[in-house]
Amino acid sequence: MTIFRTGLAGAVALGLTVIAPVASQAADATTLQFQTHHSASSLQGQALLRFADLANKMSGGTLQVNMLTDSSVVKASEAFEAAATGIIDGDATGAGYVTGKNPAFQFYGDVMGGYSTPYQILGWYKNAGGLELANELYEQFNMHLIGTFVATPESLGSTTSLAGIEDLKGWKFRSPPGMESEIFQKLGAAPVVMPFGEVFTAMTSGTVSGADASTLAVNKGLGLYDVGKFATYPGFHSMPIEHVTINLDKWNSLTDEQKQILQSAIDTIAIEVATQSEINDKKAAAELTAAGVTLQDWSEADRLAFRKVAQEVWADWATRSPEAQAAYDSHVAYMKSLGILD
Repeated sequence: MTIFRTGLAGAVALGLTVIAPVASQAADATTLQFQTHHSASSLQGQALLRFADLANKMSGGTLQVNMLTDSSVVKASEAFEAAATGIIDGDATGAGYVTGKNPAFQFYGDVMGGYSTPYQILGWYKNAGGLELANELYEQFNMHLIGTFVATPESLGSTTSLAGIEDLKGWKFRSPPGMESEIFQKLGAAPVVMPFGEVFTAMTSGTVSGADASTLAVNKGLGLYDVGKFATYPGFHSMPIEHVTINLDKWNSLTDEQKQILQSAIDTIAIEVATQSEINDKKAAAELTAAGVTLQDWSEADRLAFRKVAQEVWADWATRSPEAQAAYDSHVAYMKSLGILD
């Protein structure tokens, strides 16, 4: 069973807030400086700029939210700590960057092979206590998680066929660090950890045969399928969660109205990113097929085999801290309630 809702109906079903302008005015606005690693032209970057604009308009002048793009103040890997220490007010990257602080952050960054749609993840955060559980962790580091948004499942790109799980054996590919590398290693692949920006060059030079970079549409924009003519689609292995966080002291200084405005703005962009990324992927799929790229949709049996190995790695990560165990238990219970996990 999968849950897939779009637009206003989906927002209501997920308990997401429907926004409305706030009439109050203030002489002195509270300024909040957030940073993201995304570019202003990317889907996620555009969404975060809209988040800032929505919050400013709804506040009636009490908030001045600025979203700094392209890691313009600090590196993406340093943004969380920069916000926690007050260099900036908020970090809009993802929990995957801070798993070194506590392994539990992995379960707030990407439950590899777990969920099928963005709406399932949003449902866990909004309806199954995920946001509250996350903040028990985030607030240990003087940060507060305002909300999250998620694009469609990512697709792999390859110069060799990836028709099923057997094709992973010996497959050398770019991988982010952490849980993903462990899963693919157990399946016989040879992950090479490297920065996102080096993916195209590595594939062009033959350093790797493929890459886990992003969604089908983003991969197409990066030129991955100019080099590798095979793609897994629809995706299944990874769906990174983007977080919007704020310095805890700054959060506590806001009024209840201002807090609700920030949460409402994120709820709005969460639905927009989920729906637009699906549209973008469908368009990219049609264009890639016409250009001779082979889109490979894994069988249900192969997807289940991947998930079985992923579950083993989840369980291992759960043992690495009490907070990781709590997050793991919550995700598993929610997946079972959705009927997507036995």
